[in-house]
Amino acid sequence: MNQRVKKIAILVEDLYQVLEVWYPILRLKEDGIITQTIGTGSKEIYGSKEGYPVKAEASIEDVDPKEFDGVIIPGGFAPDILRRYPKIVGFVRRLHDEGKVVAAICHGGWLLVSADILRGRKATCFFAIKDDLIAAGAEYRDEEVVVDQNIITSRKPEDLTAFVLEIIRFLKK
Repeated sequence: MNQRVKKIAILVEDLYQVLEVWYPILRLKEDGIITQTIGTGSKEIYGSKEGYPVKAEASIEDVDPKEFDGVIIPGGFAPDILRRYPKIVGFVRRLHDEGKVVAAICHGGWLLVSADILRGRKATCFFAIKDDLIAAGAEYRDEEVVVDQNIITSRKPEDLTAFVLEIIRFLKK
C-alpha cells in the first residue's frame, strides 16, 4: 500500500526546551515523517533556554494548516510566548478541530489552554502548570503520556520516548 508521507509542525520560539524540539525532529525523521519547524515570525533563529539555536523553516504567517497531519508543542518557556500570537493559537485549534494530532509536552499545555481544547479531556503536563490545565477543564493525569483522542500530552523530557512513540502510532493509523 502506498501511503502518503505524514508531515508534522513543530512550534518554536525563544526559551524552548532543547530536547523537546530536537528529539521529536530526529525520531520522526527516522520513521519517515516530515517535520517543519514553525516560528511566530518574530525572527528566523530561536534560542533554547541554554541558547542552542533552532532555525524556523517557516513563519506561522506562511503556512497552511491543511498541509499538516499534526503539531508538536514543545515545552520550556516558549509556549508562553507562542500563545501570545493569535495565528499560532488558531493553527493549533484548527488542527485539533480537524482531528489531527495535537501533541504537547511540559509547558506546551499552556498553548492547549489558550486554544481552548481541553474541556472534558484527559491530559498531563509539567506539574507547575497542572492547575492551569484543570482550570481550562482538563482531567489531569500524572502519567508519562496521556492520549485522549487526538490530544497527546506528556510531562517532561524524561517522557519523550513514550510521547513520540504515541505520536507515531497516531500517524500510522
